[in-house]
Amino acid sequence: MAAPTVTTAPGTTTEPGTTTATATTTLSPTGVVERRRGRWIDRWDPEDPHFWENGGRVTARRNLTPSIFAEFLGFAMWASWSIVVPQLASVGFALTVDQQFWLIALPSLVGATLRIPYTFAVPLLGGRNWTIVSALLLLLPASALAYVVTRPETSFGTLLVVAALAGLGGGNFASSMANISFFYPEREKGKALGLNAAGGNIGTAAVQLAVPLVIVAGAGLHLERAGLMFIPLVLLAAFWAWRRMDNLAGMKSDYRAFGAATRSRHTWIISFLYIGTFGSFIGFSGAFPTLLKGQFPEVTLTVAFLGALVGSLARPTGGMLADRLGGARVTIASYGVMALGTVGAVLSLRGGDFWGFLASFLVLFIATGVGNGSVYRMIPAVFQVGATTTDAAARGRKAAAGCIGIAGAVGAFGGFLIPRGFAVSSTATGSLEPALWAFVGMYAVMALVTWAVYARRGSTLAASVI
Repeated sequence: MAAPTVTTAPGTTTEPGTTTATATTTLSPTGVVERRRGRWIDRWDPEDPHFWENGGRVTARRNLTPSIFAEFLGFAMWASWSIVVPQLASVGFALTVDQQFWLIALPSLVGATLRIPYTFAVPLLGGRNWTIVSALLLLLPASALAYVVTRPETSFGTLLVVAALAGLGGGNFASSMANISFFYPEREKGKALGLNAAGGNIGTAAVQLAVPLVIVAGAGLHLERAGLMFIPLVLLAAFWAWRRMDNLAGMKSDYRAFGAATRSRHTWIISFLYIGTFGSFIGFSGAFPTLLKGQFPEVTLTVAFLGALVGSLARPTGGMLADRLGGARVTIASYGVMALGTVGAVLSLRGGDFWGFLASFLVLFIATGVGNGSVYRMIPAVFQVGATTTDAAARGRKAAAGCIGIAGAVGAFGGFLIPRGFAVSSTATGSLEPALWAFVGMYAVMALVTWAVYARRGSTLAASVI
């Protein structure tokens, strides 16, 4: 295929995909990428093979990389209090166990609540513009964190407000996924969104690894560095988005898709199931460092990142297994392994066995990652059942898109419920065991629901191998 013809305004570059903010780059008439001031693209058609091969793919990839980095920082900021809270006593804060778990849980509550409005911000303001804005918003929780941890006299109410600001990072996932989904054709969305999601999830592990190392570099303990280290990275993310990303003028919020999804019972069933997988991932990621500090104070917190790391890396495996075996089957198996991992943690606590406790939680984290991938794989399959016409298939895809947004938001509330479960259990009984047994029971219920609705022999959905 011949290379595209490129014409540029005076003072702009001629390499496709590297124009400045004021450039107008026009490719051949059958494959057009036009940028006007502010890096707005008026026509975007990734489903057109000629368009995709002559500038479309390059543009999409150029937008994906800074999007992953910005989302990575969002997740890292969202999880920052998970690794800061266990260190607060070392710098003079006197907090109860209940107060500690409130500080861990609140960012998840705020982040989950912000996910749907963040999704709608992308079509309203443009993906590039909103990536810049949402990245710069992370300066608020970062600077506030750096300030308050140096003042042990800070009231608990003020700490709650600062912790809530970290929830801004939780909304970034939804807007980033929504934005990237517009750039890629259907045949390549899975891989692109998988990379985007994995890059974000790993931010949780990265902050739990980095903070214990950064705050002890040199002499003394400098907890304020847990916030300060974000500032140059956030500025870099905003600059990178400004230089490399684009806004798509054709983006529109599909309120009908959300409406169709809300009217389907499967949206709410899948959202319930996602609380068990993603909610467990983000909830246990938040609580794990504090659990280690409370139960095994002699152990360094640098191992806490392992849980979030293996959970993040296991997510693509869940999707691949679901493609082969069916999402419902893999999801049921994931709940079973999650229950076994939780029982192992209970037994390890009783014996004071740190290595058994760590191994049990790593198994639990791996199962949450696999379950995240398998539940997401179920969504398009569920909404295509019975779609015998082109119009029905299109309606199913729209409803599935709405379900993904709703399930992502509802599932994140698990990040609030799990730390609060530990808080109630510890306050009421002085032990973590009641909460852990409650989680085992919940996984059993979720596995039963998955089987009854999507895998029970003789049912319509089971025949479709959801």
